[in-house]
Amino acid sequence: MNKIGLIIKREYKTRVVKKSFIIMTIIGPLLIAALIVTPAYLASTQEHKLRTIAVIDQTHVFSDTVINTSLLNNSNIDNREITPEAVFQHRLPDNKYVHFDFLPANTTIDSIKSIFKNTNYYALLFIPENLLNSRTIQIYSDKEISLNIKIYLSKFFEKDIEREKLIAKNIDPDILKSIQTTINIESIKWTSKGKEKSTNQEIAMVLGAFAGIFIYMFIFMYSAQVMRGVIEEKTSRIIEIIISSVKPLQLMMGKIIGIALVGLTQFILWILLTFGIVTAIQSFSSFSLNHQNNEQVQSLMTKINSSQIQPTLEKENTEMNEFVKVVYYTLSSIDWTTMIFSFFFFFLAGYLLYASMFAAVGSAVDNETNTQQFVLPLTVPLILSLVMLQTFLNFPDSSLSFWFSIIPFTSPVVMMIRIPFGVPWWQLAISITVLLLSIFLIMWISSKIYRIGILMYGKKVSYRDLFKWLQYKK
Repeated sequence: MNKIGLIIKREYKTRVVKKSFIIMTIIGPLLIAALIVTPAYLASTQEHKLRTIAVIDQTHVFSDTVINTSLLNNSNIDNREITPEAVFQHRLPDNKYVHFDFLPANTTIDSIKSIFKNTNYYALLFIPENLLNSRTIQIYSDKEISLNIKIYLSKFFEKDIEREKLIAKNIDPDILKSIQTTINIESIKWTSKGKEKSTNQEIAMVLGAFAGIFIYMFIFMYSAQVMRGVIEEKTSRIIEIIISSVKPLQLMMGKIIGIALVGLTQFILWILLTFGIVTAIQSFSSFSLNHQNNEQVQSLMTKINSSQIQPTLEKENTEMNEFVKVVYYTLSSIDWTTMIFSFFFFFLAGYLLYASMFAAVGSAVDNETNTQQFVLPLTVPLILSLVMLQTFLNFPDSSLSFWFSIIPFTSPVVMMIRIPFGVPWWQLAISITVLLLSIFLIMWISSKIYRIGILMYGKKVSYRDLFKWLQYKK
């Protein structure tokens, strides 16, 4: 064990002081922080601009002035907010983000297009005369239109036209709204102890997919490092000196564990540095990372002061609050102790399994080019578990999902996909037991290949050669 400890220490020290490790440890968090901060920064700077949109309304409807009854009937509004501009609005009202400048109805699109760059207009909105039949509105600009503005306009015109069609058929829109009913399907799961708990498949799918993909990436990335490290030592002939002092199994185990610790160190540093960078940027900036597009859309929508769509917005806000509650109860119902324990176990166990096989492959070849014939068959099960990700997410309790979570070559990914949905303890126990036994078996097989292949030079190894090496005795 002392020799394995020395090898682990050597592997760890030589890798953490490498320039590539230091550079990636610094660049990684910067890139992750940039991916988090940049969208929020752009959103906060762009969405608070008041944009002016020119409007050609050939229907002569939306340019009409109407009384904002929802403002007058709102008892929570400060009297200072009841201004003539707020009370008397166009049927297509302005809001915090958009101001509509209505042009004469006979204005042509070409005439605006020729002078558009010399104006302060963000876009040109064209409302055709046959809007009820065509159900199409064009918006022109020399830049990409904000998604929030598109949603705002789409929602407004949908509700307004629906109301007009109801009135045309002598149907009172208020009566229709009063009978509209939303049914929420609450999913409740009976546990093995007879208790009830709320579940949400979408949240479980996100957690499962994230955990499975992350473990997949970790196994591939660091197992490949083990293989490359073995090949480098073999080609440089350093291995001949090292092997005279330690057993091949000790050398292989020391290398695998050492690289695993390097990976965990880098992973922890990424989390800490990313959190620190994002927190620092948020502390010294005027924008908030919670300024998400959904909140912007909701803010845009709630600023519409038209009485035609206000009830709908209130209903949508209520539904959003219900969704938040479901998310909260679903997250609180997840067995996080099992989730975290399983994540770290399959995280490390999956790596040990595949790193052992990759180490054996590295010992059997003279360069990375010759590894393909051995690596591909080994990684097919792992790749297959990711290819079938959607199937496992949709049917986590199926027989296929069960067996893939038991087979050791796929269980690190598939079992983590299933755990957020709830897995019986006996299935988890079987999966862990089979995986641990497989690790010992694979390490034993890999060590037999490793002790012979590490000193084999100048010969292209085949599967037949590997089988012969397994039959050799000390």
